[in-house]
Amino acid sequence: MAYILVLNGPNLNLLGRREPEIYGKQTLDDINAGLAARFPCVEFRFVQHNGEGELIGELHASGFDPECLGIVLNAGAYTHYSYAIADAIAAIPAPVVETHISNVHARESFRRESVIAPVCTGTISGFGAESYALAVMAIIDR
Repeated sequence: MAYILVLNGPNLNLLGRREPEIYGKQTLDDINAGLAARFPCVEFRFVQHNGEGELIGELHASGFDPECLGIVLNAGAYTHYSYAIADAIAAIPAPVVETHISNVHARESFRRESVIAPVCTGTISGFGAESYALAVMAIIDR
C-alpha cells in the first residue's frame, strides 16, 4: 500500500517539553495523530531517530520503495551539517520535503544554512506543526 514517510531527527522526541516558546506545546505524537486525522486517506509511517545512521537507513529503505509516495523530513540539527543525509537524499528517487517547525531563517545564523535543501524537492519552515501538513499536501499534489 502506498504511504508517506514522516521522518523526524534528533531531539524531536522532546517536542512539547523542549523550548515550547520555539517549538510549541504539541508532542510529536500529537503532530502525528493530527496528520493521520487530517489526511484519513493517506497511509503514514511515522519514524523518529536521534542517530544519523538510523535516519539514513530509513531514507534508503523508504526512498527506494516504489510504494513510498514521498518523505516529510525534519532532520533537526542534521539539516545544517549532515552531508551524509544529503547524499542519502540525493541517492533516492522518492521526493523529500525538508520540514521545520520554526522559521530557521529567523533564528541563530548557523540554522540558516541547510546542506540538505539543494537535494530536497522543497522546504517548508516556520508554520509550527502546520509545516508537516503543508509538506504532506506538497507530496500529495505532486
